[in-house]
Amino acid sequence: MEEPEMQLKVKKVTDKFTESLYVLANEPSVALFRLQEHVRRSLPELAQHKSDMQSWEEQSQGAIYTVEYACSAIKSMTDSSVYFKSIDSLLKHSIAMKEQLSSTQGRSTITPQPKNPPGTS
Repeated sequence: MEEPEMQLKVKKVTDKFTESLYVLANEPSVALFRLQEHVRRSLPELAQHKSDMQSWEEQSQGAIYTVEYACSAIKSMTDSSVYFKSIDSLLKHSIAMKEQLSSTQGRSTITPQPKNPPGTS
């Protein structure tokens, strides 16, 4: 009869030992240690990600500024089309005036000037 009694005692001891290990493994200080260990391992990677994100943000802000500047320049160009149309009409008008002056000067040089008679000079 000693065999079943011995097994019962061994079972009680192992159960108590298992329970003690479980309590010890799940004690709050152990949980805090595991949390600290996790933070220590993952913090450098998180810091690197933060640095990368800040760098990307700076690059993005620069690109956004460039695009906004280009958009404002294009808008200014489209707004200046009125001035270009005015310049175009003024150039056409000046070309027409130049042609008119050239044709007037051409007619005046073509018209024969009266020559002095041969014995009067």
